[in-house]
Amino acid sequence: MKLSFHGADRNVTGSCHMLECAGKKILIDCGMYQGGRELVSENSEAFGFDPAQIDYLILTHAHLDHCGRIPLLVRRGFTGEIITTEATVELARLVMMDSAGLQEEEARYQQRKAQRRGKSVKDIEPLYNTIDVFDSLEHFGRRASYNKTIKLAEGIEITFINAGHILGAASILFKLEENGRTHKLVFSGDIGYSGRAILNDPTPPPQVDTVVMETTYGDRLHKQLKPSIEELYEAINETMRRGGNVIIPTFALERTQEILYYLREGVEKGLIERYTNVFLDSPMAISATRIFQRHPECYNPETLKLSSDGNDPFDLPGLRFTRETAESMAINQIKGGAIIMAGSGMCTGGRVRHHLRHNLWRNNCAVIFVGFAAHGTLARRIVDGASVVKIFGEEIQVRASIYTIGGFSAHADQAELLSWQQSARPKKTFLVHGEEDTMKIFAGKLNDTEVIMPALHQEYEL
Repeated sequence: MKLSFHGADRNVTGSCHMLECAGKKILIDCGMYQGGRELVSENSEAFGFDPAQIDYLILTHAHLDHCGRIPLLVRRGFTGEIITTEATVELARLVMMDSAGLQEEEARYQQRKAQRRGKSVKDIEPLYNTIDVFDSLEHFGRRASYNKTIKLAEGIEITFINAGHILGAASILFKLEENGRTHKLVFSGDIGYSGRAILNDPTPPPQVDTVVMETTYGDRLHKQLKPSIEELYEAINETMRRGGNVIIPTFALERTQEILYYLREGVEKGLIERYTNVFLDSPMAISATRIFQRHPECYNPETLKLSSDGNDPFDLPGLRFTRETAESMAINQIKGGAIIMAGSGMCTGGRVRHHLRHNLWRNNCAVIFVGFAAHGTLARRIVDGASVVKIFGEEIQVRASIYTIGGFSAHADQAELLSWQQSARPKKTFLVHGEEDTMKIFAGKLNDTEVIMPALHQEYEL
């Protein structure tokens, strides 16, 4: 039995791990690196293993940093089966198609630049294209349900456990047997934060021998949810009083739906002006919201009751979905009184960069960050207090009010991560999906377990 690490090792993105047992090679996630250019360039590098030799890919959830390189894996020779939950299949299809479209668009842009300079364009191509995505969708096989065991092969059983992170997200429990030896191993995937809207709380793992777990917020505690919601309302109302716009860079999956949920609740309770203009300016987030509406089986009891009573948890007066580019451009003519939700959450691409370009320099506006911002991203530079940022090659003054509200995170904080790990009581704990300094702080909190922080492509015997 072997375990090797091929992404999200001492950094936050690019999750990809491989398990070898009973003659089978099993990949857990195949995500894209996100952040600075040095990370983005790693997406085209070799995986560290031969994709053609992988028998199964087990997908924990549909965020880009967990599923984003699946089409590239298929392009490079993977012919195995991908197993995940039904909701994750739908969301992953959406995420990968969006990613392919963005890469094709970027490749065309770079080709035009090269042509203007009289340079060759033959080596400029997207990491993968929409045809590669369609090819990868052919490999999605069995659908997993929470707490139901799937036999992969003789000596290998897996069980998906609710991770409470986004719709369909799971931790993966492996029961392994090889040459008379048995071993229990759990991959956390990304662990959610308890007590939030829409989804059920994460299910604690059973006792196992080995844990591979995320550490995104292993160095800190989140703000409490109630004060975070109140801060959101206060930031919106204060900006509306100043006559400005509110820009909320938001992730299309889960965060968008959660913020819509709380905006609806705020309107219903009279805490936000009823007919405030709210624009969801993200085709992917709009589609993701439709997928959420199709999977009430994933809702927690409160949201399920709301849905069962005929109320849409994500709808509110004044909400407009803007899919078309022309509609998005028209929003930038609005000088005040609008809440504009657009991707990407880290401001690495998407329509939010256009909205920042038009509003960031205006001191009556506000930008509200409600999620994690990795090093090297535009969001992180703004959060860290940059007075000037470059957007589309233009230097933009940062004069808008900047809010960072951590209580909306889809990731567990240090206390919940510790609780999750202690439920498993492992002999070995591998830390992944976290910045190295954060991992070291979290490692210092762990007792009665051997702690390992693997480097890229390191391999271990189980």
